[in-house]
Formats: sequence, structure tokens, C-alpha cells
Amino acid sequence: MKIDQIAVIDIGSNTIRLVLYKYDVKRGMKEIENIKVVARLRNFILPDGRLSDQGIAELQTILETFKEMLHDYGIEDVLATATAAIRQATNGVEILEKMKKEIGIDIRLLSEKQEAFYGYFAVVHTLSTPSAVTIDMGGGSTEVTYFKDKELVYSHSFPFGSVSLKQQFMKGDTLTSKERQRIYQFAKEQFLSLSWLVGLGLPVIGIGGSARNMAKMDQRKKDYPISGIHQYKMTKEDFDAIRLEIAELSFEELKQLDGLSSDRADIIAPVLEVFQALMDVTQSPIFQFSRKGLREGLVIEKILKKDPNAFDKYHVFESNVDFLAQEFGKSKEHNEYFTSLCEKVYREFCQHDALHYSDEDLATLIQAAKLFYLGEYIDTDSASQHTFYLLSNRSIDGLNHKDRVRLALLASYKNKDEFKRYVTPFMTWFTEAELKQIQGMGALLKFAYALDASKRKIVQDIAIERKDQGIDIFIHTRGSALAEIYRVNRQKKHIDRLFLENVNLHFIEREG
Repeated sequence: MKIDQIAVIDIGSNTIRLVLYKYDVKRGMKEIENIKVVARLRNFILPDGRLSDQGIAELQTILETFKEMLHDYGIEDVLATATAAIRQATNGVEILEKMKKEIGIDIRLLSEKQEAFYGYFAVVHTLSTPSAVTIDMGGGSTEVTYFKDKELVYSHSFPFGSVSLKQQFMKGDTLTSKERQRIYQFAKEQFLSLSWLVGLGLPVIGIGGSARNMAKMDQRKKDYPISGIHQYKMTKEDFDAIRLEIAELSFEELKQLDGLSSDRADIIAPVLEVFQALMDVTQSPIFQFSRKGLREGLVIEKILKKDPNAFDKYHVFESNVDFLAQEFGKSKEHNEYFTSLCEKVYREFCQHDALHYSDEDLATLIQAAKLFYLGEYIDTDSASQHTFYLLSNRSIDGLNHKDRVRLALLASYKNKDEFKRYVTPFMTWFTEAELKQIQGMGALLKFAYALDASKRKIVQDIAIERKDQGIDIFIHTRGSALAEIYRVNRQKKHIDRLFLENVNLHFIEREG
């Protein structure tokens, strides 16, 4: 199995990053290293538009260090890109030629249109949101896009960013009330100039460091019970509360604020005014976050050129479940058998009123079946605990946070007591009816897992009959079901609760 390792050097107006990725067809794409340097190249732009010698020297020193790291990592596949700071510098082309000649790094200068496209491209391949507006605010430019049904409709790049706004509107490191109003009005006028943004009523998806910090601050404020900000959502009311809280803090207080990177303390306030202006213009009720942006867009495009089936933007979650299953040692072949078995059991249970049928629940059940007890990969005795922790705290592309917890509860189901322990921090996320259905589906998965105790695929069919004396479940096997009989009988009490009456199990061994 070939594993591709790809490095991205992202030369932005505020930061310069070296990010390393690995990809293989079974486990998908993963970020393995992320090295960030706050260079603030935008501050080195001279009045005549040139990037100063000091700025060029700063860039060269960073790139030389990155090249040394790449040599040590043994990575030769490098995508080096530059955006607004170099694009806006009148000597930008000259700088890139110098870097290629003296360091040997060939840097691609992205146009405004390309920079906007790659942010959109990453979002639609890693989020399930079908239609939205994206905003990626860097140090020297701001890219916005509008996509519908995962297809790009419009894009635009504005020649202002967090660092340039600070230079233009702020006298110190703390935003005053008047400066805040001026930035908001300026940004609102810019966004209103694009008629396609006005009144869309769609989620606004924030890309980049400032959006990431916003999500972390909201999670800190709410004592959020799981980790990760990719696909995290905030209501407009929550967004306003954070924005107003930030506006009242001094520069020193901002530097100490949990969830906010200290190197963004002086630029976070103007960024939030821009985000607010965009939400008002689009009349968006939701601000959502994507941890994946330009860099991931570049890598995904490169991988797709080699393998057109590597990513599916229309089925993001389903693809990533398969990647996750194989990462934790789940056989694709065996998963096909087990998901088929779970579907048979689900349909039979629903037909006899043990559960309420829906196509959506069946789809969720099948995905949970692929990941059921994946924590066995770490430790068999505590497989349930490891499964719940891994799935609830790991970002799964295409799955929002509530559905991620639902998946974790299903795939880790052990018994009623453990379920209650896991779900306690999330009680407000689900209705009583939802919790009852999740617990019932979890018990079904545990029952089906017992039917596959020996991992020999011996259960061929299952049928249920309702009789006066209770429920009869007929389990047809090919060969001896000794291990399955023992395990299933231990799960019988969970099934009794689902049917609200006594269940009789009958194993029927088919000849041959």
C-alpha cells in the first residue's frame, strides 16, 4: 500500500506555515505536522508598495529553515504557495524568483480567484453542509464564496485583511468603540457591493485562524464537553455575545484569554466586526467553522488528479467512516457482512414494533455498525470506553457534533448504565424520544455483534414471529453457533426490554 506524503508551504500575510500530510487509499488524508511562524509580512510593505529588504530576509530565513525540516522528514513532494502579501507587493515576482534561485523552492503565486477557490474546495469535501457562504480572512485579503448544492456559484477576494485593517483603522492594540464602528461599516459596504451575498439566509462558514479562535472561545464559555472545532456551529446570538465580550477587553486581557492565540490578540476584534458585517448582509442565522481551508484544498486537488475517486464531496461522511474503520483494523469485507446482518435485524425489529423505522435511522445504524467497538483495536476489555472517547472527540469530516456524539453512543453501546454515563454531559442535545431510539438501536447493534461472536459469518438469516407466549426469534446458521449462542443469551435481557415481553431464541443449523 503506497502512502503519499505531501508538504504545503503557505506564505500568508500574517503567518507562514509548513504543514505535512499523508494519504493512502485505505485511511484517507491526515495532517501529521503543522509548523507556524507569525511573520506579519503585511507590515513590511513600504509606502511605494514594495516588500522591504527586512521582510524579504525574514521570509528567506523561514523558508531555509523549512527546507531543512523537509530534508530531515524526507519529503520531496512540496506545494509552496504565496497569497496576498506577495501578490500585493510590487516586487512580488522578483521575490519569488529570488527564493527559487537561492533556496530552490518553487513558489506558486495564487491569484485572488484561486485563493477563494481552494478554500471553497476544502470546505465542500470535508463538510456535509450543502449550501453556504464561506469567508477566509487572512492578514492582507479576505475571500468570500457562495456555493449551492456543493457547486461554486460566486467568489470574490477583497484586498483587506486582519493586519491591513489594523493598520488602516486602529491607532493602538485595543479597538476603540469608534474604530469598531468604522471597521463594521467599511466591511458592510464592501459586502453590500456584491449583490449575490445580500439576504441569502445561509450559514456563514469561517475558515482560518481567527474563525478557529472564535469557536474555541465559545466552547470555553459553554464548557463544551467534546474537543474539536471542525463543523462546530454558533447561533448569531452566541456570536454577538462573544464579539461584545472581546470588544470590552484590553490588549493585555486578550493575550490571557483562554481559546485565543496570543499572536492574534491585537487583530481578533477587527476580524469579528468583519464576520458580523457578513452575517448581517447575508442574514445568516448560523456561523459555522471549518478547520480545513486553502492548504487542504490544494492537497485534495492534487490527490484527485491522481485518483478521481479519492474524495466524494456529496458523500463526505460515508467516505470518512470507511477510512476510520480501516484505520482501526476493521476489515472492509467483514464490515459488509456485519452491516448486512444489522440491516436484517433492524428491519425485523421494526416490523414487530421493537423500534420505529426510518431511512435516516437505518443509514446511521449502518455507519455505526462499521465502527462498532473499534476501541478493541486499543484494548478488548475496555473497548466500549475507548470507542466512545475516540468517536466523540475525533473530528469526522461530514458529521456535525451532535451526530458525532450520536454515532459514538451507538458504536460503543454496552448496557443501559454505561449509556447513561456516556450521555450525561449531552442530555440537553437530545430529546427524550431521540435518546430512547438511540439506546434501542445501540442494544440492537450489541445483539447483532453477539450474533457474530466468532467472526465466522455463520448467521445466514434471522426471522421473528409473534406468538401468544411471546416473541420467537429464529436464527439460521451455517455450522455450529456455540460462541454465538453463549454471547447472544447474555444479551437477551436487552432484547426483552425492546419488545416489552419475553423473547425466545431459536438457533437453527442448516446442513452444509
